[in-house]
Amino acid sequence: MQAETGFQCAGCGEWNETSVDPSAGSRQSYVEDCQVCCKPNLLQIAWDSHSARYRILAELES
Repeated sequence: MQAETGFQCAGCGEWNETSVDPSAGSRQSYVEDCQVCCKPNLLQIAWDSHSARYRILAELES
């Protein structure tokens, strides 16, 4: 089952819809291209038990 969420592109600032696979664990990281400017964003994903949702921090891939 996928969890729907999103992130703000570190390059252009646009919001991107994405999904997280909970079976991959409570902490994940991977690269996803922005749906608007196509720059690669390194996503750091962590489960937040207080809000019961995933938190995503995006930075441009170097």
